[in-house]
Amino acid sequence: MNNNDIKILLVDDEPDILEIVGYNLKQEGYQVFTANNGLEAIKVAKRAVPHLILLDIMMPEMDGIEACEKIRDIKNLENVVIAFLTARGEDYSQVAGFEAGADDYITKPVKPKVLVSKVKSLLRRLKTDNSSAETATEIGDITINREEYVVFKGDEKIILPRKEFELFSLLTSKPGKVFKREAILDTVWGNEVVVGGRTIDVHIRKLREKIGDHHFKTVKGVGYKFVLEGTDK
Repeated sequence: MNNNDIKILLVDDEPDILEIVGYNLKQEGYQVFTANNGLEAIKVAKRAVPHLILLDIMMPEMDGIEACEKIRDIKNLENVVIAFLTARGEDYSQVAGFEAGADDYITKPVKPKVLVSKVKSLLRRLKTDNSSAETATEIGDITINREEYVVFKGDEKIILPRKEFELFSLLTSKPGKVFKREAILDTVWGNEVVVGGRTIDVHIRKLREKIGDHHFKTVKGVGYKFVLEGTDK
């Protein structure tokens, strides 16, 4: 996929941010769409179906957290990459962002060249996911479809946000193996992404709620593992 085929939605209530960041992204050849609040972002996202959304948090009409949650509920936008681009750098804001379904969290101010590099990194991961996707993997009564980012538990269809799916896919790639926290961060979020220490815990909690608490075991001070029914007490 060439850069001129890639669509990016930039959402911010500051005109200067839209202009400066938008200009730098257009210079790279990307198609850039803009919105200045969460409600408008949802409308534009439905129409444009972008590959990546850069989303501010503090905005009028609807904030970025709520907008992210609503976008994740839209069928043809389930797999769009969403990164918060915000001046709010507190841990609790980052946790709220990841709980809403964000893939990354970028703190302003950020130099244009650094932001462009981050965008390229996010899009590389998207391309890798799409190009290396397998068909379906069955583990016990669980079926994982990596092409559609869908999990079936028996007859129940479970839709997971991108990062939850990638974490679940990693843990289920080797049931019973303990994945260290550092390895999880590196594989799921990448070396360039700085996330708070609670990020993995938040995503594991979400997976426990959706897949089943008994499938996820915490190894204190080390990491997590996925276990099949009746194989780990």
